[in-house]
Amino acid sequence: MFKSLALTRLISHHTMSVSRSVIKKVLAVETPEGDGALVRRSIGSMGLRNLTPFLMLDHFHVSEGAGFPDHPHRGQATVTYMLEGSSRHEDSAGHQGTIEAGGVQWMCAGKGIIHAEMPVHTQGASDPRGLQLWVDLPKQFKMVDPSYQELGPDQIPIAYPSGPDGPVKIKVISGSSHGIESPVRPLGGCWFFHVIFDQKSTIFQDIPPSWTSFLYSKLK
Repeated sequence: MFKSLALTRLISHHTMSVSRSVIKKVLAVETPEGDGALVRRSIGSMGLRNLTPFLMLDHFHVSEGAGFPDHPHRGQATVTYMLEGSSRHEDSAGHQGTIEAGGVQWMCAGKGIIHAEMPVHTQGASDPRGLQLWVDLPKQFKMVDPSYQELGPDQIPIAYPSGPDGPVKIKVISGSSHGIESPVRPLGGCWFFHVIFDQKSTIFQDIPPSWTSFLYSKLK
């Protein structure tokens, strides 16, 4: 199954759509990160230092005993989307919980927070794997109080461009796609889609011309 994660970020208020072309391709090579975890970093790697306002994209794999212990965030949003397994999180403000496979946590760090993310391992379950995106907050939001928006796997709306029996479904994690809108409202604006192709097909997604956009793809 071919899966792709499409993300776009609003950086002005124009509404006219135009065709896009791929201008750069980056291979995400697996490297150690945190406490024994492995990540495939695309944005934020030597091949793509940044893609304003996106600061980093990691495709992570956390084996038993590994994780991401206490670390700070400030002036940015971090988006954690679980593909397999689950991850437990807690922070210096007392917020805690578990992100399950197919769920998302959208954390606005604002003026600053200490955050920890550790895997949940149970017998017979998959190792936690997922994506974490760092998004630079616009200047006017950098010093807001930290906040969270979280959706479980059954709370993320799905768009079917060719109908429920068609070859493509789009999980609308944030933003709007083919008439389906997510309840997540990121400060500064950011669209995040998980596009799943069950067979070879084509889709079209409206993106205003002034948005920064990229596609992260994987084969399964």
